[in-house]
Amino acid sequence: MNILIVEDNRDLVQVLTEGFNELEFSVDSAFDGIEGLNKIRKNDYDCVVLDIMLPEMDGYELIGRMREEGKDTPVIMLTAKDSIEDRVEGLNRGADDYLVKPFDFRELVARVNAVTRRRTEPKRTVLHCGPLMLDPIARECKAEGEMVPLRRREFDILELLMRFENQVFSREKIIGLVWKKEYDGTSNVVDVHVKYLRDKLRPYNLDTVVVTVRGVGYKVTCPDYE
Repeated sequence: MNILIVEDNRDLVQVLTEGFNELEFSVDSAFDGIEGLNKIRKNDYDCVVLDIMLPEMDGYELIGRMREEGKDTPVIMLTAKDSIEDRVEGLNRGADDYLVKPFDFRELVARVNAVTRRRTEPKRTVLHCGPLMLDPIARECKAEGEMVPLRRREFDILELLMRFENQVFSREKIIGLVWKKEYDGTSNVVDVHVKYLRDKLRPYNLDTVVVTVRGVGYKVTCPDYE
């Protein structure tokens, strides 16, 4: 198993590396957020053990950038920040688990094994948001069991936002991920497509799942249903 430890405490990194190596894990390390993000971009890790308080780029921003770029590598946040707000923030940013310092190494190993085991389990390809269902493979969108005809870009925007529920994407980021190199303009093309998307979801009272975050961009917030 290949693990990346992103932590600025070099003594702790050495201790963790020795411990994981004894268990025949392959360990790589980074001592600031930018170095960590660059290594994640270049390599395929089974798990990332990530501190929050890092030089150059903190752990919250690093994991946010990872998820925006489509990296689904499991992340365990290992940090001294132990408030409920910190835990919620880490999990909302895309962390799979959260462990507070000081900790027992055996528990960290157990958590690494747990998150990597979940990654190898068959993944659901169908996305759900209340009564809204999106099947990326079949390119089908259904609301309350009824087919909703979406154009290509409408579908792609909705898929992106549903995959990362509650994560805000700027208009520029949506253009980069959905249009890629096919569009280099600066018009309100994202706003137009979001309007069309909301219009098609409105008959099902689902137009509000695509939320505008003023001055930033868009996100999907799913309604709670019993």
